[in-house]
Amino acid sequence: MSPRERVMIFDTTLRDGELSPGCSMAQPEKLRIARALAELGVDVIEAGFPAASRGDWESVNAVAREVQGPVICGLARCQRDDIDLAAQALAPAARRRIHVYLPTTIHREQKLNMTHAEILRTAVDSVKRARELCDDVEFSPEDASRTGLDFLTQVVEQVIEAGATTVNIPDTVGYTVPDEFAELFRYLRKNVRGIDNVRLSVHCHDDLGMAVANSLTAVVAGARQIECTINGIGERAGNCSLEEVVMALRTRAAFFNLDTKIDTTRLYPTSRMLANIVGLPIPRNKAIVGENAFVHDSGIHQPGTLKHASSYEIMRPQDVGLSRTSLVLGKHSGRHALQERVRELGFDLDEVEFARVLEEFKLLADKKKELYDGDIEALVLQAEHSAAGPWTLQNLRTSFDSAKSAEATVRLSHADGRSIEMRSTGDGPVDAALKAIERATGVDVVLRKFEVRSVSAGEDAQGEALVYVEYNQRTYRGSSVSTNIVESATQAFLEVINRIELASATLARTGTQRVAKAVI
Repeated sequence: MSPRERVMIFDTTLRDGELSPGCSMAQPEKLRIARALAELGVDVIEAGFPAASRGDWESVNAVAREVQGPVICGLARCQRDDIDLAAQALAPAARRRIHVYLPTTIHREQKLNMTHAEILRTAVDSVKRARELCDDVEFSPEDASRTGLDFLTQVVEQVIEAGATTVNIPDTVGYTVPDEFAELFRYLRKNVRGIDNVRLSVHCHDDLGMAVANSLTAVVAGARQIECTINGIGERAGNCSLEEVVMALRTRAAFFNLDTKIDTTRLYPTSRMLANIVGLPIPRNKAIVGENAFVHDSGIHQPGTLKHASSYEIMRPQDVGLSRTSLVLGKHSGRHALQERVRELGFDLDEVEFARVLEEFKLLADKKKELYDGDIEALVLQAEHSAAGPWTLQNLRTSFDSAKSAEATVRLSHADGRSIEMRSTGDGPVDAALKAIERATGVDVVLRKFEVRSVSAGEDAQGEALVYVEYNQRTYRGSSVSTNIVESATQAFLEVINRIELASATLARTGTQRVAKAVI
């Protein structure tokens, strides 16, 4: 059997995924995600949009410096300054790509007020400028799926002639459907001169729930790069889900006859890491990585699955990094048992990280009789992503009487040496604790959403609190896990305060704000 042709996986979690409301990430978090993507085996990491702000430039530059393996890509509008900034940010990367984009349909008229001739000239000049600075250049005609075929053909043909090495065909607003999209790719392959000399890419949004289907049908029609995000995060309804499209290609290899170089056993831990960092829980019924993906409650399905897994499972949970075990850990479980369980769950911790998790494990084991996989995952992820100071919770006291307002007293310490104790009242202990923190830190926010969910089984299950606030027209989120819901909520809110202070410090240092938003 001849070897299968390979499809490149272009991950844009750090760029397009970050456009999902509340999913902005600090530089250390972006680096963690980028390293996880490199371990996962993605071909290209779109690390950000360097011209958007000084902070975005620094994040792209940090990924370019510190992450080895994948091509590191930076997005740029078809403007000389954008392109130059992208090239500077990407300079440290061993393998780098500049990705330029330009509207070619309704956006051309409404946003840019440019004629067809001006669009063609700008696209060509921008690709040529990018090629002067980088050998690997990708071009995207924004909203290609709604662009007239004749004009789209001209644009693609001329950017190829100008030196583009990859041409991406985006369904920017999630409007197309599979048959229509496949026909678009076939038309371009038939009518664009030189198209066999470049790699065709596909970038789909999920507004009609067809991002994965449209991406796969584009591959059947000749695309050899899929642009996607972990958990399908992204603007509006999100992007093509990396784990879904990769497992579709793997599970239906006999149909697609195509390979990726993704280590699928890293899918589940990478998905969980991202969900923890951005504070977006994975829906239970999410394909591939949701809690229900390999669960069978049906009386008809269970006997068949037990006798032969393939009866109702088209994939093994181990293939995506989800092991099945009845092992329950407790306070008498040793270091080796915990280390083995962490490894089986797909996490690779160094000695310092594991020592921190072991310490938290012992503390939790004193509170809970049994610790399940969800508890272990929560400990690992919480230890990895917690926002560092400047504020730390030293003590929390609450009291509640149904006949009067709840009271909470918090004692906080600051990295500058200050220690502050503050008391407040509220509608309940959580409300009182959050108000006490606001008074102590002097940071007033608008609480937009507060969620609590169980991360494990049993009456003494840990609860994960997710807090979303608005501050200076920006959304911030925090999360924390504890067997005490009030403590969990308090720590999550304090993480939000820390994120706000760190962001304010960065803004004061750089003196820049986000100046552009890239939509493809």
